[in-house]
Amino acid sequence: MVLIFTLALWAGLPATSGTQPVAPTAPSAPSALTDRAAVRQAALDYVEALYEVDSTRIMRSVHPELRKYGYYKRDGTYRGTAMTYEQLRGLATRWNEDQKRVDPDSAVKEAVVFEVLDKTASAKVMADWGIDYLHLVKEDGTWKIRQVLWQSPPPGN
Repeated sequence: MVLIFTLALWAGLPATSGTQPVAPTAPSAPSALTDRAAVRQAALDYVEALYEVDSTRIMRSVHPELRKYGYYKRDGTYRGTAMTYEQLRGLATRWNEDQKRVDPDSAVKEAVVFEVLDKTASAKVMADWGIDYLHLVKEDGTWKIRQVLWQSPPPGN
């Protein structure tokens, strides 16, 4: 019996027949919470970049291959427009210059994170200009906004 036990240990087998294999553990909760907070921060950076005239927040939170499309209402008609990363970065340098559009401290600014997976996430921001739906990607450990679909505030808002 001692010989069988010794051979089993040497071969890496369980020493007793009643031993159960250990199930893999799920990712730790702190990692999921950290990712969720990072997604929310990227969404807030996107809004605050425009409010605070700070294009470095766009560089930090938006992927250079951004695809952004939105609808704004003018003269009672919705019109669509596309925007590149470079256009967004440029807009962040002037949109609220001298705080002519909004007071950054009191302007509408809400970020809701819908879902966070290991590589992708989705969120929504409500800002002075309207509602933006965001798709984010995690690359090199950093969450970046990859796609935006937005519209100006709907009637009644």
